[in-house]
Amino acid sequence: MTEENLDDSKAPLIEHLIELRSRLINALIGLAITVIFCAFFAREIFDFLTHPLRDELLARGQEPHLIYTQLYEKFFVHLKIALFGGVFLAFPVIAWQIWRFVAPGLYKNERGAFLPFLVATPVLFLAGASLVYFFIMPMAISFFLDFQSSGDAEGTQIEFLGKVNEYLSLVMTFILAFGICFQLPVLLTLMGRVGLTSSAGLKRMRKYAIVGIAAAAAVLTPPDPISQLGLAIPIYFLYEVSIWLVAGIERKEEQRLRAEGLWVDDDELEEDEDDTEESRK
Repeated sequence: MTEENLDDSKAPLIEHLIELRSRLINALIGLAITVIFCAFFAREIFDFLTHPLRDELLARGQEPHLIYTQLYEKFFVHLKIALFGGVFLAFPVIAWQIWRFVAPGLYKNERGAFLPFLVATPVLFLAGASLVYFFIMPMAISFFLDFQSSGDAEGTQIEFLGKVNEYLSLVMTFILAFGICFQLPVLLTLMGRVGLTSSAGLKRMRKYAIVGIAAAAAVLTPPDPISQLGLAIPIYFLYEVSIWLVAGIERKEEQRLRAEGLWVDDDELEEDEDDTEESRK
């Protein structure tokens, strides 16, 4: 390769790197704006996140309050809330910058196929976060608060006295675990579209998927049956939905190949293999 050809090959790479830098800067600017915005409303966001705990404590006749034991703890909690909320709000901007960087390198049909997945990602994440906030968390909080003890003349009173940092970490773990696991249909459908998996393969792997889902639920959630079942059951349902989606993609691909005269049935492949073996003999 001549020096001139080397210079020509370097030019597109440099252009892509410049474009990537521009998109990263735009995404970081959007993230910084949303983080600053959430920092001004960190108290309100924290009140929203503690709403399930507050309702359960009030229903039990207890004062809904949390404590912090280190001077800087509440400050870092506000920073975590600002970053956590900022990522949520900035996701459309980040996704748009990713799309603007990737889209020029895709064909028109590929762009049409990729865009629904980009839209489905935040929708599924929000669905998982909503499930855990409105249904799983209240039941899990009630389960854990049942371990309190009022005590008597011979017993010791045991009362929940939570820390702001520990509660926020628990809520963030819940939301991230459910939100990320709800991306399973997006991942498996993308894999099916590029040929890395198939509906038949997913069906064969169903029993292993059940074991994996149970293990993931045990690791990602607190050690209570409500949280673990609350994550495992929806994820298994989404796994079945993924099989149906991958099968739909396969049917569309089969229809396209049949229309172009490129589809070969499995029976024909087997006959060709038999004929090949007989000719070899």
